[in-house]
Amino acid sequence: MKYNLPKYILPALIVLAISCSTAKQDITSSTKNISSIDCKVDSLLSLMTLEEKVGQMNQYNGFWNVTGPVPKDGSAAKKYEHLKKGWVGSMLNVKGVKDVKALQKIAVEETRLGIPVIFGYDVIHGYKTISPIPLAEAASWDLEAIKKSAEIAAAESAASGLNWTFAPMVDVSRDARWGRVMEGAGEDPYLNSVIAAARVKGFQGNLGEFNLAACVKHFAGYSFAEAGKDYNTVDVSHNTLHNIILPPFKAAAEAGALTFMNSFNELDGIPATGNAYLQRDILKKDWNFQGFVVSDWGSMGEMVAHGYSKDLKQAAEQAANAGSDMDMESSGYVEHLAALVREGKVSEDKINDAVRRILRVKFELGLFDNPYKYCDEAREAATVGKKEFHEGVLDVAKKSIVLLKNNNNLLPLKKEGQRIAVIGALANDKTSPLGSWRIGADDNTAVSVLEGLNAYKGNQITYAKGADVVIGEPTFTVETKINMTDKSGFTEAVNTAKNADVVIMVLGEHGLQTGEGRSRAELGLPGVQQELLETVYKANPNIVLVLTNGRPLIIPWAAQNIPAIVEAWHLGTESGNAIAQVLYGDYNPSGKLPMCFPKAIGQLPLYYNHKSTGRPGGESPTESVFWSHYTDIDNNPVYPFGYGLSYSTFEYSNLKLSTNTFAQNGQIRVSVDVKNTSKIDGKEVVQLYIRDLIGSVTRPVKELKGFELTEIKAGEVKTVTFTIDEKTIEFYTANKKWETEAGDFKVFVGGSSITKLEAPFSYTK
Repeated sequence: MKYNLPKYILPALIVLAISCSTAKQDITSSTKNISSIDCKVDSLLSLMTLEEKVGQMNQYNGFWNVTGPVPKDGSAAKKYEHLKKGWVGSMLNVKGVKDVKALQKIAVEETRLGIPVIFGYDVIHGYKTISPIPLAEAASWDLEAIKKSAEIAAAESAASGLNWTFAPMVDVSRDARWGRVMEGAGEDPYLNSVIAAARVKGFQGNLGEFNLAACVKHFAGYSFAEAGKDYNTVDVSHNTLHNIILPPFKAAAEAGALTFMNSFNELDGIPATGNAYLQRDILKKDWNFQGFVVSDWGSMGEMVAHGYSKDLKQAAEQAANAGSDMDMESSGYVEHLAALVREGKVSEDKINDAVRRILRVKFELGLFDNPYKYCDEAREAATVGKKEFHEGVLDVAKKSIVLLKNNNNLLPLKKEGQRIAVIGALANDKTSPLGSWRIGADDNTAVSVLEGLNAYKGNQITYAKGADVVIGEPTFTVETKINMTDKSGFTEAVNTAKNADVVIMVLGEHGLQTGEGRSRAELGLPGVQQELLETVYKANPNIVLVLTNGRPLIIPWAAQNIPAIVEAWHLGTESGNAIAQVLYGDYNPSGKLPMCFPKAIGQLPLYYNHKSTGRPGGESPTESVFWSHYTDIDNNPVYPFGYGLSYSTFEYSNLKLSTNTFAQNGQIRVSVDVKNTSKIDGKEVVQLYIRDLIGSVTRPVKELKGFELTEIKAGEVKTVTFTIDEKTIEFYTANKKWETEAGDFKVFVGGSSITKLEAPFSYTK
């Protein structure tokens, strides 16, 4: 695409060219390596006033309808003037080539230096074509499918003018009450880490092409909010911080993520936005992260509410000194930072470091080569909603479904000759399956479960709503109202079930009952759905329960009584087709849970890789009361982490270790035979866990350290092999560093975190 350079930027480009040419000559006689981009960044930085530098650290939400008149007064007018002065480094929630191009034109052609703006958006699990929510994708344990999903999201949104996504969220989530569990990869740091890397690579791809800069969030500890209540206090040990919370962030940084987002919570008494230990010491110093850190929405100003800052000016001072490089919608930097530098409270070196990081990302995205790189309306029209994108999200949706129970092989359904009753408002919903955090998508665009089932013509399908889940049309910004009283559809549902051979009940959460700000104190089926389920069961117990939800639910009655249960999450645009293909057996389910399902709310937070405690006591009932347990329920979940059935069945045997001892620079090869004992070809996620028996700090009872998703034909035996080396067993020790300690270990292999095969080994130095 051709574009005209603004007259203002020509002197800047000349200086860049001259200084970079000189630097290139100097490199030959100097040991200091100056990259071409760094040279350009430094040269541009030398041209900028302090206010222009601070402007690059300022991010505004979309404030102006670019097809309407120029704002004349109020905050919109102020922001518009800041944009024209070059005091806006980034904008968010502006989408579509037409609007992006109009705003970019102001930044590039009407400001003194013509520095392009970077446009960010919450592309969490798709833009227009929506993939499953991230928690559901994690259930696939298929890294290539997850990477492909991010690539689709990047392609669509980049074609629509965007160049930065506020994803992936890599918060390890142990408490299903927290609504944002839907946005991450579950309870395990290892699974979160490999998925974080896959999603970063999917979003960013080859940055010379049309891709998105990833933003890894929320740094750090956000998901450990007390009581699972969003934005709540976080109080964790350094052991938990380093061994559980931080590994996925580090994996994302090592995968090349260009940006990080700090979080709303405090950590060790200091809000993350003002936390130098997190941002300067760990991220930028220890991990040598070269990108920039953006605050979460308004989090700088919220440090006043935390009681950490007396006012916005002090918050800006604390955030800048702590290493928060860009302010999202607090206006703290643009209003106060230049004055703070002149007062000596923030050094200009810190400003320069932040601006270098921001400019470097813009160079890496190619915005200086072509500010309108992402602004091609023809490409937008040809790209958004492509057929191959729908095929891609359908593929990952099928892979994300978890079969929790299938007594008497009720599934898969027969394809002809059956009378099937479909019950539940969510079965006929075309918006809820899109899930939360799909703000670029249009309502009513998902394939409903009923539509997916009706695509199969051999059976007689009858539908009854039964009961609404929510009252009215939920929105992203307003509290969702739950139907707690209206049972007027129960009679129709019962009559429909009585006349059916099989009943498919689609129950769970509406897509907007999960996500940010959607914490729940109770995790059963919302509203009157549990009563509906039990009422229909009395009429016809031959039920397939399809759960559509964004977090683990507490379903002990269903787990005990319903013969078949399918965890179908919020699967996105192709949801109904994916569910129907699994129910009819055209796709053999292979998903495994990334979070365990609790028996009761009192068990939360609940996670498989817990510590032993001094009185573990085992899991069996005992006459003694003095051990770590509940008096009214056992300690186990209904369905554990890593669990998931298939229409195939698998048998594990012959666990072998190449040696029982290894030393520095050595390794152990672990092999296991997995047999498909059924007559159906299937996939199995073979999982490797390790226990470090004694450490300088106490260690979990079991930790996931590897897995392999493998296809095994009917009757076939496959030998799956893993390698254990020093890296596999290292952890953050009492010495306050990552290292490997000598000692004794156990290795476990199986199809879930509840494994049967185990063997001992040791590591010596």
